[in-house]
Formats: sequence, structure tokens, C-alpha cells
Amino acid sequence: MAYKVDHEYDYLFKIVLIGDSGVGKSNILSRFTRNEFCLESKSTIGVEFATRTLQVEGKTVKAQIWDTAGQERYRAITSAYYRGAVGALMVYDITKKQTFENVQRWLRELRDHADSNIVIMLVGNKSDLNHLRAIPESEAQAMAEKDGLTFLETSALEANNVEKAFQTILLDIYQIVRKKALAAQEAAASVPAKGTTIKVESSNDSKGTTCCSN
Repeated sequence: MAYKVDHEYDYLFKIVLIGDSGVGKSNILSRFTRNEFCLESKSTIGVEFATRTLQVEGKTVKAQIWDTAGQERYRAITSAYYRGAVGALMVYDITKKQTFENVQRWLRELRDHADSNIVIMLVGNKSDLNHLRAIPESEAQAMAEKDGLTFLETSALEANNVEKAFQTILLDIYQIVRKKALAAQEAAASVPAKGTTIKVESSNDSKGTTCCSN
């Protein structure tokens, strides 16, 4: 979902939040879109989404962010929502090793259901709980580099790096879309317009002869 629209915004980008239940996806969403954090937030059932409009390199970009439920029993529902997504934040909890180990499963699911060109960021949430850390930042960084992902640690509670995470992924998406648009323009410019006469100069000076004369 990367549509160009007049007036209200220039681009609309759909981004999905994926990861195990309880890693903080809903609070990352509410922190970015409403600057809110709820300690009593309940597990998301199905899918919820929110939007926020911001500037990216002088263009107005509307981010439509989908919060997919992490529970196993809802995965069949949420897989359909990957379609049309141009970006994904794959979230784990830095204090729970299992949520990090499951990242590879989420990555496989994402690549099975989403566009092959989707921009993916690995996000280690709850960095405010550093004293309970189970996943070294260097380990997550190494995984991200191996799988060709960008990586950032965030704290939805302290509003640390949440804004940066979304701005980074939106910038990456915008630059890809812009490059594609420029490539399409260049390709169109290289094709002669309909009705254009192309004059081909002869390589020899033979006059009054044709290539097929006997």
C-alpha cells in the first residue's frame, strides 16, 4: 500500500507490527500515533490499526500501522493483513529469550505472505528493563545484519526510539518508492512517443538502391 494522493497527503504506507504476544506492539503503536502508554493494556484480538501523518524529505506521508495479534490462534486471521504492507516492525521483548527465538518464525511467515520488497526492521522493545535483559544488543544486531534487516531497541514506556524506529522505516520505504518512480520515468523517457519519426542514417552513400534489389 504505497499510494500517491493529492491534497491531504502525498503517500500512504501500510506498516505491520508483528511478534509474540506481550512484547509491546500495541504500546509501540499507541506511543507513536497518540503518544500514550497503557500499563494495563490487554492482548490484541485480531487486528487493530491507527494512522499518523508526518513529513519525510519534504513529502507528507500517512503511515497506516496495523497491530497484528501475536497469539497463535489468531495467526490465520492476521496473515491476510500482511498483503499490501510495504514495511514491518518485527518486535521482541529484550527480557524474554523465547520472543527473540521466535523472530525467525515470524520472519518466515512475513516473507511467505508479504511482498518480497517489504522493508523489515527488527525491534527489541522494553529497553527500560535493561536490568532484566536476556538478549544482548550485539546478538540482535548480528541477527539483523545476517537477515538484511535494520535494527533498533525501543522503550514504549519511556518513549525511547519509538519515533526514530518509524521515521527510519518510513524513510527507507519512501526512498525505495522514489527510486522506483524515477526508474519508471527514465524508462518512459527512453521510449519514443507515439507518432515520433525516427530518422535512420544510411551507413553508405549508395543512391537509388535498395537492400533487396536484384
